[in-house]
Amino acid sequence: MIRKATAVWNGSGKEGKGHLTTASTVLNKTQYSFNTRFEDGVGTNPEELVAAAHAGCFAMKLSFNLSGANFPPKELEVTSNITFEEGTLKKSHLVLKASVEGISEEKFAELVKDAEENCPISKALNMEISTEYTLNG
Repeated sequence: MIRKATAVWNGSGKEGKGHLTTASTVLNKTQYSFNTRFEDGVGTNPEELVAAAHAGCFAMKLSFNLSGANFPPKELEVTSNITFEEGTLKKSHLVLKASVEGISEEKFAELVKDAEENCPISKALNMEISTEYTLNG
């Protein structure tokens, strides 16, 4: 399987602007620029997209882990906080709110750790990854 996205950039790094398009067209000429990356402009940025990818991948991997252990989740809400410093992605801190019935804290922690280490995006990222969670039955 190959997934595809295209970036188009026009102009210099600071004054220029660009757009991103994915094959699915979920992103369709979605604007990004210096302001959206380093300030508070309207549009997206690569770091935000990495955060979205990591949150989504982790949630799906954890759902597979929980379902495989016979504890299908009611809901998993995951936020990835990407730390971007000195031109480098330094850390992804995952914050999980989980609604799973009947699972022990110990088993849940084990499945969370596995998802943190083994979701494909975690494996692709060369940075510190951490997870904190709240578990409700």
